[in-house]
Amino acid sequence: MRKATIHRSTRETGIDVTFIIDGNGASEINTGVAFLDHVLDSFVRHGLFDLTINATGDLELGDHHLVEDIGIVLGQAISESLGDRAG
Repeated sequence: MRKATIHRSTRETGIDVTFIIDGNGASEINTGVAFLDHVLDSFVRHGLFDLTINATGDLELGDHHLVEDIGIVLGQAISESLGDRAG
């Protein structure tokens, strides 16, 4: 199974992501940013990936730290789940 689990913790955010390339479109996304949750859910559903995200952040200062860090972690998880990219 092509899968990756990544954790990132900074002063502003805490993020846990599990990404499965060969999924079925299942998601459990909790970012605290409703529109971001919607976009990520659509990405997963239409791409037939599986994704779990639990994220907390300093939303009282705006959502930019959280959105940026989720992008970093999701990119790392996708890259790691692809492995050697053979096949």
